[in-house]
Amino acid sequence: MRGNGRPLVLVVLALLVLLLSVLLAVRVLVEEPTARPDEALAQLRELPVRPPASMRGYSRARFPHWIDQGDQCDTRDVVLRRDGQGVRTDSRCEPVAGRWYSPYDDRWLTDDRDVDIDHVVPLANAWRSGANRWTDEQRERFANDLDRPELIVSSATSNRAKGDQSPDQWRPPNRAYWCEYARDWIQVKHYWRLSVTEPEKRALEEMLGTCEPTGTRPGGWRPE
Repeated sequence: MRGNGRPLVLVVLALLVLLLSVLLAVRVLVEEPTARPDEALAQLRELPVRPPASMRGYSRARFPHWIDQGDQCDTRDVVLRRDGQGVRTDSRCEPVAGRWYSPYDDRWLTDDRDVDIDHVVPLANAWRSGANRWTDEQRERFANDLDRPELIVSSATSNRAKGDQSPDQWRPPNRAYWCEYARDWIQVKHYWRLSVTEPEKRALEEMLGTCEPTGTRPGGWRPE
């Protein structure tokens, strides 16, 4: 009897282990956050809220940009190659073929003359948010930051429409991009320890509210 009962005990134990594994898996799925992106919201809440600083002393020259990145390429050239599709360049690193997606207005561009490289947080906005206290070297690093989502492709028309406005003053016409835009704006300001205004903060919170429940960007905002 003992010999016959042992296999049954092992089967029962194996079933119990399997059942516990399933229950734990279900618990993990239930507890996994499905709200809007907590990380971006947490970073936003850490940003100092201040009125904009004076523009006295500002000029774009205080933010040296499109600096040499080697191989005959400057920062703009690097972004064009990084964010484009099928990009071919000449010996001077200038595009001779390719196409670029402008997420602000949901457009594909095939002529690099129609393409701008936009500072997500505009230089003038950065100045008003604390960069006025930086050294010129710090401002140069900010204006050529290839590691954060500060430099992106945009159509010339949308870039001109945006100017140096903050999210409470201007939002991308492509509403499907609002989530990503807000997250990028927050990430840049958080890393560089820049401030936001109260209206700017409210606008960013509203835009984060458009994110998918998984906390990711809306699917399809950037077509392949």
